[in-house]
Formats: sequence, C-alpha cells, structure tokens
Amino acid sequence: MFALILGVPCALAHYYLWRRLVRDTSRPGGRGRLFGTAALVVAFAVMLAALVLSRSASPEVARFVAWPGYLWLAAMFYLTLLLGVLEIPRLVLNRRARGAAPVRAGEPVAVGTSGAAIAAEEPDQRTPEVPRERDAVRIDTGRRLFIARSLAVAGGVAAGSVVGYGATRALGTPDLRRVPVVLNKLDPSLSGFRVAVVSDIHLGPLLGRSHTERIVRMINEQQPDLVAIVGDLVDGSVDELGEAAAPLRDLVSPYGSFFVTGNHEYFSGAEPWLSELERLGVNPLRNERLAIERGGAGFDLAGINDVTGRNYDDAPDLDRALDGRDDSRPVVLMAHQPVQVADAARRGVDLQLSGHTHGGQMFPFSLAVPVQQPVVAGLATVDGTQVYVSRGAGFWGPPVRVGAPPDISVIELRSS
Repeated sequence: MFALILGVPCALAHYYLWRRLVRDTSRPGGRGRLFGTAALVVAFAVMLAALVLSRSASPEVARFVAWPGYLWLAAMFYLTLLLGVLEIPRLVLNRRARGAAPVRAGEPVAVGTSGAAIAAEEPDQRTPEVPRERDAVRIDTGRRLFIARSLAVAGGVAAGSVVGYGATRALGTPDLRRVPVVLNKLDPSLSGFRVAVVSDIHLGPLLGRSHTERIVRMINEQQPDLVAIVGDLVDGSVDELGEAAAPLRDLVSPYGSFFVTGNHEYFSGAEPWLSELERLGVNPLRNERLAIERGGAGFDLAGINDVTGRNYDDAPDLDRALDGRDDSRPVVLMAHQPVQVADAARRGVDLQLSGHTHGGQMFPFSLAVPVQQPVVAGLATVDGTQVYVSRGAGFWGPPVRVGAPPDISVIELRSS
C-alpha cells in the first residue's frame, strides 16, 4: 500500500521527466529517445523495488536496490522541482525563438512607420516555396532542441549537485549541538546536568553497525549524565538488525540510557526491540517515569509511547506516566513526536525531548512539516512548555539531507 501511494505521484513525475529530458531533447525514432525512455523505465522500476524491499526483504537483499533506488528518488524529486522552475525561462526562450524564425512567403509582416500589415513579397518564381518552408521549420526545430537540451543539462547538473551535497551530509558525521535549557523549578545543585539526546538513528538497509558505533563514540566523548534515545532506532526486525544495534551496550552515563518508541519501532516489531534494548542496557520508558536524584535534589524523567502505538494496543498514556508526581519538581518528558507537546503542556511538563521530523530532511519538505508538527527542529516553547526537537542522527529513505544536517544534542539543564 505504501509503495502504491508513493508510486502514483512518482509515476507522474517520471512522465514529466520523460517529456522534458527525453522527448523534448531528441528526434522521433532516434536512438537517443529509445535509450532515454528505457533508462527512465529502469530507474522507476529500481526505485519501486527499493520502496517495497526496504520493508519486506532482509537488509542484504534490500541494500542491493536501496542505494540506487533511493538515490534516484532524491534525484527525481530535485530534477522535477528544478525543471518545473525552469518552465518560465523555457517559455520565454521558445517564444523568442519563434519570433526570430524567417518569414515565409504569403505571411503578413509589419513595415514602415504606420504599422500597416502587407503581404510578404512573393517568392521568385525560380525559387520553389517548399524548400524555404522546410528551412524555416528546420531552423525553428533546431532552436527548440538547443533550448530543451540546454535546460535539461542545467537541471541535471543542479539536481546532481544538490543530491551529491545532500548525500555527503546524510552519510557524514552528525553535528554536535550544545543547547542550554533553563528550567524554573530546577534546584541550583542540579544546574549543569547534561542530557545527550539522539533520535531517528534508522538502522536498516543503508545504515548499520558502523553508524551505531560512531553515534555511541560521539555521545561517550561528551560524558553526559544521562542518554535519551527518543525513537525511530530501527527499520527492521531484531533478527535482521540486532547486530547493528549491539554497540548501544557501550553507552556510558552515570544515570543510564533511556528509550521511547517511535513510529518505526511499531512497523519493525516493538516488543522484541524493547526486550533487546533492555538486554543492551538501554531502559525503555513505557508511559512511566523515574526520579533522577543528585545531592538531595532531583527532577522527574518521564517517557511515553509514540502516537502510532494506538494502532498496536500500546497507546501513549501521559496521565499514567505523571500520576502522583510532585508538582514542585521539574519533569522532563521523552516523546518521539513534537505534536505530543499539546498533551504535555496541559499537564505542566517543563521540557519535552522529541525527534521524528528529521528537520524536514530534504528542503523544501521542511516547509511542510509545520502542517503536522508544531516544531520542525531546535528549541521552542509551546503553550508554556519547552520542547526540543532533534533533527535525528540518521535518515529515512534517500541517503540525502539538504538544509537539515543530522545531529546529536547535549541539553544542559540550568536553574533560573
């Protein structure tokens, strides 16, 4: 169903690309048109295979088509976007090309200062009319081909550059962000308490054990007091990706490592993964909280399930997580989706830690995120509750990030 929903708009995009990159840039019946059409058909098939197999096949099989399929998905998106923008200069240039075409016999032409139209001079009887018409058509067709090919090359180079840059950002080292957050209720003795926040690691066909090892190393180098993994760790089962997640056992922090489910955990089998994480020393918080104490002062750390859990008899329950707590103590809530801050604000949560958005991952998708989520990335305040949204340390789908680099964040709690 997912591949079908995404496949329809992708099919329309491929038809548009065929018109602009193949039909408009080649002559009918030529080899260029044949090869271009075949290439687009193969690219579309590989992209669909990546969408289907990434959810159903083993990582070894899915990886074979995921790299070319997902990279082409990103290229297709930016090609379609950029060629759409180039429609305006295309229209202007084609009109100028038509205006510059030679005048054919019998066509009206404006002469003199009065602007009166008269018939063009009749051709010399010794010069046949048909060759002149053919020359005009040939010149007009040549100009159209030149314009189409020039714009296709410009769009292709621009899209390739964007995707190439985005791939280096997605596959490169995540940014390390240090974010001070003031909590009015926090005891001064706890000021400086540091929470490492990471989300959306997305282990799967394209990201494996080395990706996890790099994240663990970066977190441990910061020597945080506590580690919060706020969902979407995996895109696959424990049998397929257990080895890739194993380095999480090496996380080091005095107050422990904690996890809440994201929507992709439910797609991948939440219960086996929660058991596996417990085995690795990462503690799931399932609609529950615990007290973090230091030097006689403390705050509450709570965690709730992702909203997708409602479809799996594992719904978020913030009332249960906060039941009986001391309102004089601050509470830090782990919740995968920023939209969950609406419930958190009604219950007086001081700070919510979230992910899910990827910061939009590929511009201009970041402009659409606010339709569903109140915060795209970074620290914001919603109805009196502060919410910090990580852009995530991995990616979903195309291994491309444009305008939304991956990150690992260190939240430093401060008293007012």
